[in-house]
Amino acid sequence: MARFEVIEHQKDRNEKLGEYRIIGINFLDPEYVKIIASVDVEKGQFLDVDGVAVRMNGNQIGKAIEKKDGGSVRVSTSYDIKYTGGYSLDGSTVYLDEHFPKIMHIKGKDVDARESIGLHHELPEKWLSDDGYEYPYAHEVATGIEKKYVESLGVTWKDYCDEVDKNLRNVYSRKLGKSPPSLDLAPYLYCRDQEALKEIRNSHSD
Repeated sequence: MARFEVIEHQKDRNEKLGEYRIIGINFLDPEYVKIIASVDVEKGQFLDVDGVAVRMNGNQIGKAIEKKDGGSVRVSTSYDIKYTGGYSLDGSTVYLDEHFPKIMHIKGKDVDARESIGLHHELPEKWLSDDGYEYPYAHEVATGIEKKYVESLGVTWKDYCDEVDKNLRNVYSRKLGKSPPSLDLAPYLYCRDQEALKEIRNSHSD
């Protein structure tokens, strides 16, 4: 059984009257679940998912209709990524820039950036984007997932951000040598970062 926090809820227009479509995130693993429920559930509430059965406070309220997790997702550190992290168009690969440290040493603790940035930010951001959520919202939720994961390691969010930001600036300032040809450009298109887009397109690795 896994516990999911509700991040989105709405009446489901494609199903029977009175049913609700709910999206939940297991922030630590991470996992993503879509639920059809007989009752509405507010954002921030927690649901327990056991197989397809969905329970709240021990009572079954619906069923899981789709689940996603990072088990089959590959983390690649073989490319230059202008925004440090990214993902392939099909979501099978998440990217971390090859110059970004894989392990960050923060106040006596080690944080694996492939986990914190790759699997706990880029991956859920891609899940949400693929489900039609706009980039700013997907990025906001993904940042919350990353934060909860980092804090579960005993590292403060401020100390983590200070270390990440230092390396982000270094990565962004570098001229791209080889970008993955399958990189999803949605974040760059939303930000209208024409300079970065041009650099990415000129550095695609075959």
